[in-house]
Amino acid sequence: MLHPLIALPAVGAAAYMAALAWLWMRQERLLFEPAWLASDQPVSDEADVREFMVDVPGARLSVAQLKLPDPRGVVFYLHGNSGNLRKWFVQLDVFREMNFDVVMMDYRGYGKSSGQIESESQLRADVRAVWNAIAGDYAGRRLVVSGQSLGTALAAALSAELCAAGCVPDLTLLISPYRSMRALADELFPWVPARILRYPLSTIDHACQVRGPVLLVHGDRDELIGLHHSVAIRDALPGCHLLCVEGAGHGDVHRFPSFRQGLAAALVALADEAAATPPVRPRGIEALPECPGIPERAPGAVGASVE
Repeated sequence: MLHPLIALPAVGAAAYMAALAWLWMRQERLLFEPAWLASDQPVSDEADVREFMVDVPGARLSVAQLKLPDPRGVVFYLHGNSGNLRKWFVQLDVFREMNFDVVMMDYRGYGKSSGQIESESQLRADVRAVWNAIAGDYAGRRLVVSGQSLGTALAAALSAELCAAGCVPDLTLLISPYRSMRALADELFPWVPARILRYPLSTIDHACQVRGPVLLVHGDRDELIGLHHSVAIRDALPGCHLLCVEGAGHGDVHRFPSFRQGLAAALVALADEAAATPPVRPRGIEALPECPGIPERAPGAVGASVE
């Protein structure tokens, strides 16, 4: 009986290493849940929505645009990790009412987009390519860079890059954000070493480089990405506001009136504000209620970085 007992730890270690190797090679299957969309199936049935493709190295990306006659600005929106534009490019009336266009892309392998996701740097390059393709249409108009769930790190990164280039977004809107994919993985898979993750996606680090106003929105019943992720980001950023959607979970924030009211207030504030350099925090954001029952901003927390 001695030899089998001695072999058990080795077998367990080998199985553990095999599992880590599988995660290293196949983690895209865990992070991304794309749904295919036929090329002849429209993303939206709305008359003021147009579709087009953006060519990037090794792929073509599907893009949807709510195109209004004379918009005040654009909401450049990066969606979550599942589905495709058919799922995400919905409930556009609030943007129509505020006279803002919406532009949203499908990542590689999602919807009608070709190719496959291979790295975070590739994802970010694709986002920049789509932004560059439509940026000229909105020169001199308001810009909101927004992301939801997976897309929050990508949105924060784009905002930071635009700030570095001297084009500060009027608002960065992060819905159901996570501090970083490493922090989230530590909570969901504590047995996995951080170095295994090839997609760090550090929302908080990118957000700390954004010089313009930032609005966070989070459901207080989010069981996938807990509210404490938004609290940590808020504590790290000066002038950042956190809007809590009471009763909302992770994927249903947009269904709650408080979310729609908060979004409308932020867009109205942008429409009413004259352009300023450096950008000012839009009026109306201060009037949004903070989350009840969460800690106040921690003293000395500004500038903190959490992985």
